[in-house]
Amino acid sequence: MYSWGAGHRDASRRHTRITHIRAASRHTELPQPPAALASNACIPWSRGWCGTLAGILEATAAKPGNVHPGASFADLNHDDMLAAAVAVGPAIDRAADRPLGSTILAAVEASRSAAGTNANLGIVLLTAPLAAVPDDTPLCAAAVEGVLASLGPDDAADIWRAIAVAAPGGMGNAEKWDVAGPPPDDIRAAMRLAADRDWIARLWAQGFGPLFAGPVRDLLADLGAGEPLLEAIVRCHVRHLARVPDSLIARRHGAAAAADVSARAAAVLATPPERWSADLAVFDASLRTPRRLNPGTTADTIAATLDILLRDGRLRPFLPFATPPFPARHPCHD
Repeated sequence: MYSWGAGHRDASRRHTRITHIRAASRHTELPQPPAALASNACIPWSRGWCGTLAGILEATAAKPGNVHPGASFADLNHDDMLAAAVAVGPAIDRAADRPLGSTILAAVEASRSAAGTNANLGIVLLTAPLAAVPDDTPLCAAAVEGVLASLGPDDAADIWRAIAVAAPGGMGNAEKWDVAGPPPDDIRAAMRLAADRDWIARLWAQGFGPLFAGPVRDLLADLGAGEPLLEAIVRCHVRHLARVPDSLIARRHGAAAAADVSARAAAVLATPPERWSADLAVFDASLRTPRRLNPGTTADTIAATLDILLRDGRLRPFLPFATPPFPARHPCHD
């Protein structure tokens, strides 16, 4: 188990595009998510609705080194990200009513079919356990631990199959439980084996506490300080990248490269406000040329952060568009 970065495009598949999603990707401002969300038939504030909106927001913020409306890769663009975010909604919506492995496999298959490439395997691996937390349970790290602790061999087999369907890049090989081989009986045992080199595997193996204690709190703090949503998302991304070297960069370019990117992210954070935009632009350019240093695992983490804050309602006051009333739920206690 390694990083869940973008894989190779299926050149034989013609992409089915939703007209309003295609149009939105040509602009740098926030698209109108309620219109995009209508295409996946998930009701507002449901698991699928929140998961899709989290993916749309993450893909639309101009985060350094990532795909967004103004920046694409040869094998991944903003259209792909939006199509994948919409596609996974129905599968995520059913997460509390079926095994987690089935949810992950269904979401990945839907995403791959819609985008023709691996656009969001890492996001699915983080948001599906969140979506599996029952409605009568506060959304918190302890609740996610209860979901992960209940997984069995069938879940492991489905998750292994989902990784194969996504065909992520930068996976490498492993001596034990290589993703090209048969699945383990215990998916968390495989995650524990990869935890020292992959952030998502670490969360699965050791718990989602760092997600709630880190990026979730960071984003809320920046929003509370008056940052507009998309700018706060960018700052949260840079803050987490400075804190945790990106697994995808480490897998593709080595631990030293990942550590260097984190150090440069920390330097950007330390710049005075009047230099933030200029220094951020220089940092962004350095992640794109002369080689692609895509902090994809960091982006996946930001999507999960947004999903948590949408699910528990704390992001609603900061959304720059009207939404239906938020239903009464148990608050998050982390």
